Amino acid sequence: MLVNLRHVLSRPLTIIGLVCMATLLLFNEPTSMYYYLTLAQLIFVPVMVEQLVSLKNWQRLIIAGGQLAVTILYFIQNNFLILLCVLIYLLSTLLIASHGVNRFLKRGFVNTAEIMIDIGLIYIVMGGLWFMAFHLQLDTGFSPIITWLTAIHFHYSAFLLCITVGLIGRLHMTRYFKFCCAVIAAGPMLVAAGITFSRIVEIISVSLYVIAIFSTSFFVMKWPLPGIQRLFIRLAFLILCFTIIWSFLYAYSNLTGTNLIDIPDMLDFHGLLNCLGFGISVVIAWSLLLPPTKQHDYTFPISKIRGRFSPTNKPAQGLVDDMSSYINKEEISELVHEFYEQTAQFELKASVQWAAWFKPFAFVYQFISRKMGQLNLPYSSKMIVMDGEIWQVDPQQDGREKPRVWQRSINGEPVFNAIYSQHRDAANTYMNIALPLPFSSMHGILQLSVKDRALYLTSDGQGDAGTYLTFRSYLFKLPLHENFVIREQQGILTATHQMTLFGIKFLHIDYHIRKK
Repeated sequence: MLVNLRHVLSRPLTIIGLVCMATLLLFNEPTSMYYYLTLAQLIFVPVMVEQLVSLKNWQRLIIAGGQLAVTILYFIQNNFLILLCVLIYLLSTLLIASHGVNRFLKRGFVNTAEIMIDIGLIYIVMGGLWFMAFHLQLDTGFSPIITWLTAIHFHYSAFLLCITVGLIGRLHMTRYFKFCCAVIAAGPMLVAAGITFSRIVEIISVSLYVIAIFSTSFFVMKWPLPGIQRLFIRLAFLILCFTIIWSFLYAYSNLTGTNLIDIPDMLDFHGLLNCLGFGISVVIAWSLLLPPTKQHDYTFPISKIRGRFSPTNKPAQGLVDDMSSYINKEEISELVHEFYEQTAQFELKASVQWAAWFKPFAFVYQFISRKMGQLNLPYSSKMIVMDGEIWQVDPQQDGREKPRVWQRSINGEPVFNAIYSQHRDAANTYMNIALPLPFSSMHGILQLSVKDRALYLTSDGQGDAGTYLTFRSYLFKLPLHENFVIREQQGILTATHQMTLFGIKFLHIDYHIRKK
């Protein structure tokens, strides 16, 4: 662990930050209120960023420029130079935030711990904007001291705390801890909104924030953590529990008009302890040992086809060659596996039902989907015939195993162009379905199972299962899931297709399928 700490201390950005901070302490008049933010800008933020992302030399140069710019601001009065320095620092925060966005786009809505780290990295740009507003004396609607405190807020409560909670999540994760993560991630914005618009919103958001931090602190005290690191992390959260009460009392004072806690009290107690106690403790803790991520890169094959395309002129009989590559065919109805292997011999009728809350979006989206000729589902719930043709697709053009496209239409108007393939991992064979979109494609990776002779297909499964959007080099997991159930009833196949967004149902389709 100490070897890791020495390695962190020997990094150029850390050395620059320490030298700049020492310069300010030696040659500038003591202004502890301002040093709360400066310490984070010069040391805490650069150290944590280098722990989490791989920086190129030119990126280190920009961050170093931000460190020097923050230092120079203490010694200059010229308005142009002040503007130049704050813009350099803002550029460094934009660079850091771009790493958070890039990490998120390569992974998507999966792995709460990594999302918390992404959010922390993105939040830093908010601190940069409020820092700029203070130095340029912009009219934010608040006093200069509140503007400064907001910049501190986004460097500590947003950047450092979100990243710390994310790193703890790499070690341990429970359902309630995920709830705490959500509150802590939203907390900085909710508190800021409450201060701006409503005292009631402020007291509610601060109350939730306090509950989430105390709950996280309970987990930190309960869960096993590595050696010396355990002492620093627990110390950091003990201090945080103590100081967060001041935030609650300050919000309560604003709501009731009493004078329990004022700004000087917040600076002298809350600010000082969070800076020297929480900030230093967590930076040392993660410098001693950074928990490795449990997130692995996606390795399944994806279609290379984007936008409109032309399949071969060779027809295909079914969506799959043999259902036994997915499940035991003897466990399902013969008509079910026959539908997948001889799809061209069947006709479909479908009834599309949009959830009431989603109908306004569906109404607007249909004007876009008609032009794309993709995901073009009808707005009406009337049962209607859905025609289909299946064609082979050039494997070299698509890049996957034996692709074939199922082109579905209603009254000659395209509804779906779905390119079917499959892939395997150590445990499962997945149905790998691509829907080409402009400059991108959507992939549904479905896991198959059997129950009571009915076939279940879901993107909400294990391993690779999920719904993904691929754009350039990004493969982004969406908070979108689909579930199919297909069964035989008196010689006719019935199927249901249900889709959810963030776990909320927005689409239900009923299919009646019979042989032609």
